Amino acid sequence: MGAAVVEARTRAAWATVDLAAVRHNVSELIDLVAPAAMCASVKADAYGHGAVPVARAILEAGAQWLAVSQVDEGVELREAGITAPMLLLSEPPLAAVDEAVARHLTLAVYTDAMVDALETAAVLHGRDAVPVHLKVDTGMHRAGAPPADAPALARRMDGSRHLVLEGLMTHFAVADDLDREADTKAQLERFEMVRDALAADGIVPAVLHTANSAGAIAHEAARYDLVRCGISVYGYSPGMAMADRVDLRPAMSLTAEVAYVRDVEAGEGVSYGLRYTCPTRTRIAVVPLGYADGVPRRLSAVGGEVLVGGRRCPIAGTVTMDMLMVDCGPDSSVAVGDEVVLLGRQGDEAITADEWAARLDTISYEIVCGIGPRVPRRYVG
Repeated sequence: MGAAVVEARTRAAWATVDLAAVRHNVSELIDLVAPAAMCASVKADAYGHGAVPVARAILEAGAQWLAVSQVDEGVELREAGITAPMLLLSEPPLAAVDEAVARHLTLAVYTDAMVDALETAAVLHGRDAVPVHLKVDTGMHRAGAPPADAPALARRMDGSRHLVLEGLMTHFAVADDLDREADTKAQLERFEMVRDALAADGIVPAVLHTANSAGAIAHEAARYDLVRCGISVYGYSPGMAMADRVDLRPAMSLTAEVAYVRDVEAGEGVSYGLRYTCPTRTRIAVVPLGYADGVPRRLSAVGGEVLVGGRRCPIAGTVTMDMLMVDCGPDSSVAVGDEVVLLGRQGDEAITADEWAARLDTISYEIVCGIGPRVPRRYVG
């Protein structure tokens, strides 16, 4: 019996993933960006939601492509029987190219060394039409061929007996910041200069794509033939300024059962460092989730709360590796086994990854990706 199965039966904590919410989000995004096709990112275990079940829901909702960042992520999906086109968003190690070709992953390519490796792997597997997407660095300065080098690479791919230059792509740096539209426009202009240079050589890739979630939602000119949506698939806007442009529903909630309850006197400290002092005699509930599960250690220091009995209660003191404590108040009737919601809705109250992110000065992506693998996932919808 696998460790994950045992843990799912024995841990009083879990993440619920609503696949109906995933399908809803994908459908809303498809409607928004049409006629562009939808490529949904399921890298990092589908942003912590579970790659295989989420990928199936995404495809059921009408997405045509999936995107991953590691060859192993693609292998997992292929071994689960998923045959949809799958884009590897950056070049893998050269040693992984053979596996990528064997698994029919479509690679983003931006170096001569990768072209060489792909041609060798294509010969090894007897394939004469391995699709590739030329990735151009238009300003992100992370991965991609410099615009001046892109035409030569494109000519190599176009002239290859074994490769097909199917796509031309780039990635935005600040599409989520609507005050910096000039930077996004500049990236688009550089991208189109490369497109035009290729066309002058008679090279016209069938699929042009630049847009991440922010580009897809907020920059209509960036949609081209395909958009690559990530965080929006999981129910969060890439920027609050564009939150009202598409109806998104968070797909993950995080819940635990109270493991222990005790009354603590006024003036007593709680948790490591005794940084939290009980203002009055109060009831403290111990919850079996901690920073090893993805609850940030400093969440309590920035006003983090949880939901108990449909009301907000503060996290009391430092979040520890396996547990956190909650000040439920002096009149609380909280008991062992009661449900505590860290992310999600209980009664009329809700706590979202956006709330945690705002308190911690980070982004919702980091929050949902951080919910660790030892938290069992339950799938609904």
